[in-house]
This record gives sequence, structure tokens and C-alpha cells, in this order.
Amino acid sequence: MSLELPYDPQNIFAKIIAGEIPCTKVFEDDAILSFMDLFPQSRGHALVISKNAKATNLFDIDQNDLQTLITGVQKIGKAMKQALSPDGIRLAQFNGEAAGQTVFHLHFHLIPIYDGAALGAHASGGQADPEDLKALATQIASHL
Repeated sequence: MSLELPYDPQNIFAKIIAGEIPCTKVFEDDAILSFMDLFPQSRGHALVISKNAKATNLFDIDQNDLQTLITGVQKIGKAMKQALSPDGIRLAQFNGEAAGQTVFHLHFHLIPIYDGAALGAHASGGQADPEDLKALATQIASHL
């Protein structure tokens, strides 16, 4: 059952935190990291992760680390709202493979919603252009 998996320190997000794999950063401090999703469901789709919590899902994280993480999610979401002017922002978080989780490091998706624009499929759309991601990250970060 994927809700009971031990934390794998070699997961892709752990490698991003360690600097072993590059990402397009929106924001980073000593507790959280936000970066653009490589396979976005919409223009501006970003992820927010804890740098300190070794949690595979929502049920594994210490409450203090969760509070810090969700405060970061709100901060990035507010900047996204200002920078991109979406019609809505979807907050998604998956727990377990059966629920759609593909990376077993607790993370939140901030997905801008634009009226009339279809969403891509979770974790299965096309890879975004790196220059577009960089421009979007800069745009969002400018409102932090």
C-alpha cells in the first residue's frame, strides 16, 4: 500500500533539493522550495515542497513542518495570482499511488485555471519549454 511507504531519500524531489537535478525555481528559503512543473497542466503550474520534512505524503509530516509548508503554498499562490491573473487557482495534493501520486515526497501543486483553457493531464502531458518556465518563474517571483 503506497500510503505506508518509507521515505526514499533518492526520490526526484530529494535530488532537486540536494542540487543533483536542476529545476526552475520560483522561491527557496531554508524550509521550502517552489519550482515550475516540467509537465504542467496549465500555464504557470508550480510545485511547493518541504526541504526538511522527510514525508512521503500528508499523513507522514510533522504538524510544524506542515504549517510552514502550507504557509509557503499560500505565499506562492498569492504571487501567482498577482503575476498571472488566472481566473482561479487549483490546489492539488495526492496521497498514494491510487490517488495519483507519482513522486513520493509530499508536495502541493498550484495550478492556474484560465477560463476556456483545457487542463493537461496530471503527470502525463508534454514537457514545457524551459525558456517559458524560466519566464513564468521570474514573473511569479517578482511578486514575492
